[in-house]
Amino acid sequence: MLNALASLFFYARFLPSFSRLGHVRRARGFEALDFDFRGQRWVVSGATGGIGRAIALGAAAAGADVVALGRDGARLQALEGEGAGRIHGFKVDLSSVAATCATASALARAGRVDVLVNNVGLMLHDFQRTAEGIESGFATNLLNHFVLTEGLREAGALDARSAVISMSSGGLYGARLDLAALEAADADSHNGLAAYAQHKRAQVELTRWWNALGEAAPRAYAMHPGWVDTDGVRSALPQFRRMLGRWLRSAEEGADTALWLAAKRPPLASKGGLWLDRQRETEHAFGFTRGGASAEALVAHLRARLQGMAPWAS
Repeated sequence: MLNALASLFFYARFLPSFSRLGHVRRARGFEALDFDFRGQRWVVSGATGGIGRAIALGAAAAGADVVALGRDGARLQALEGEGAGRIHGFKVDLSSVAATCATASALARAGRVDVLVNNVGLMLHDFQRTAEGIESGFATNLLNHFVLTEGLREAGALDARSAVISMSSGGLYGARLDLAALEAADADSHNGLAAYAQHKRAQVELTRWWNALGEAAPRAYAMHPGWVDTDGVRSALPQFRRMLGRWLRSAEEGADTALWLAAKRPPLASKGGLWLDRQRETEHAFGFTRGGASAEALVAHLRARLQGMAPWAS
């Protein structure tokens, strides 16, 4: 009963902002922009569906050459066909550290990356491990975002001219960063919804850490797309979708802020922030989410988890 009341309060609290209602209201004040990404090279993870697909197509339509990362070869091929020759599929399992390291190396050898969008993510209600022994949600939602970004940065493919955009979620507003909760040890301790919120909270702290690296580092942003009707929502949160289906955003509405951030590169705020509908929002809607693990502690934790797996992690 208490959990149901808490969920009802959470959804009611954020419905006016995170639903399509919020996007429509804010979009009335959007600056009219013709995005121009000609001459830019983008890398978009989770690009074969939902928000990632909309970002890839939007960037390509504005002239970018887009490397689309995904696991499904057929869907990558279909996406290439829609990209007017500007989308290039790259098949990779981003739950695998080894595969992600190899991907970062291959992408870096091909040249500088102007925009990296860390979009891939999933919510797993059942406990799963990868072949490398890592809980699958943690590996996909957070650890390999770090591996891909750091691999490209260490190789010089991400520099001060680049932008890193990480796709967070409103779920972080219910989580105080707890390093021990990022990766469950077994099925008994696994809570897919809570872990997902932790991963999304951690993305904001990673963004803070990247932005503290100095002027030679890429400019990093964490954003929230709002509540978007994606395949992931349909499979992982069917009840949520049944309740709010008519109020959910389209993938294009969810992708808009990523394209805008890449085009405008707004100044970084010293206190961080989470971007939603082209506006910087607070990272904390409730006091209980403050005071969690620091960005430095998070990075040390991720590096420790990668010992022996990523050459730059030591």
